[in-house]
Amino acid sequence: MNIHNKNVVSAGAKLPDASNVLIMIHGRGGSAEDILSLAEHLNVKGFALLAPQAKNNSWYPYSFMAPVSQNEPWLSSALSLIKEIVNDVIAEGILPENIYFTGFSQGACLTLEFVSRNATKYGGVVAFTGGLIGDRIDEKNYKGDFKNTPVFIGSSNPDPHVPVKRVNETTQTLQGMNAVVTEKIYTNMGHTITQNEIDLANELVFKNHA
Repeated sequence: MNIHNKNVVSAGAKLPDASNVLIMIHGRGGSAEDILSLAEHLNVKGFALLAPQAKNNSWYPYSFMAPVSQNEPWLSSALSLIKEIVNDVIAEGILPENIYFTGFSQGACLTLEFVSRNATKYGGVVAFTGGLIGDRIDEKNYKGDFKNTPVFIGSSNPDPHVPVKRVNETTQTLQGMNAVVTEKIYTNMGHTITQNEIDLANELVFKNHA
């Protein structure tokens, strides 16, 4: 497997021994190691954990609310990297329904964008403060059927980077693709991950792995 040539940091179970995989996407200014540490708080014992590292710690240069063209070619490159990781995992014999995703902030936006462009039955998706990418949501980008994949999206009202309106629009888009979305908006939470969000992620997405 050539996954380590793609600047991916791994932890948890080895892929050949794992029945589930969690792909973890760090935020702007963060690192693969940062997001991997979040797994200590999630019900993912026995999972293979894979965290790609963005060049210069950022997946794309501008706000996720900027026109998509402004964030190219970096956005397409980041989406392609996740696609390659997913393809490598599937090549190891792991079904998409046993692949999970989580991300924070810019990583949450990238996570939501990837799964919505490649919708199928996944194990689950957890987005800590994020939404679909672009100055507007272009529905023609999003194809497939989530087939009741559980999705948790948590965010703050207000958040300095992620408008609540975009979180709401994202939830509606994913629901329209048959995802089972739980959206939780916290008043003045700040740009962070709270224990309540972690508890809900475990209850709603990782519930079968406690």
